[in-house]
Amino acid sequence: MKKKHTPLLILGCLAIAIASCTSPGSKEEKKESTETAVTKTDTSATVSAQTPSASLPGESLIAKSDCSGCHNKTQKIIGPAFVDIAAKYPSNDANISHLADVIIKGGKGTWGDLPMTPHPNLSKDDAKTMVTWILSLKK
Repeated sequence: MKKKHTPLLILGCLAIAIASCTSPGSKEEKKESTETAVTKTDTSATVSAQTPSASLPGESLIAKSDCSGCHNKTQKIIGPAFVDIAAKYPSNDANISHLADVIIKGGKGTWGDLPMTPHPNLSKDDAKTMVTWILSLKK
């Protein structure tokens, strides 16, 4: 009996991972995809636990994006924690511009073998605002 449920659990986990790592699109599309794999209550609890409270412009943009599917403020999920990014990069114009480009174009290799999903629909100014907030999180 236990073996019958294992494939469903694996498929559900894969559906959540794929839905959270796609390029930005309609949040409703992602929510519908996720809800087919797990219950609505489980999805809401997971998203609210990972979404930072939005009070600063960069933090607000991050909360509205798909960033929390792979990143968390203090803990590594799929990608590095925002505080770890802040610890690695000094907050200067060159790093802000470079990291904004990584958010928009995607990347691979800096934090491991998993690629960062590109976000081509995000403006450079919004990406810089997000990076500025992330780099403000020095430990």
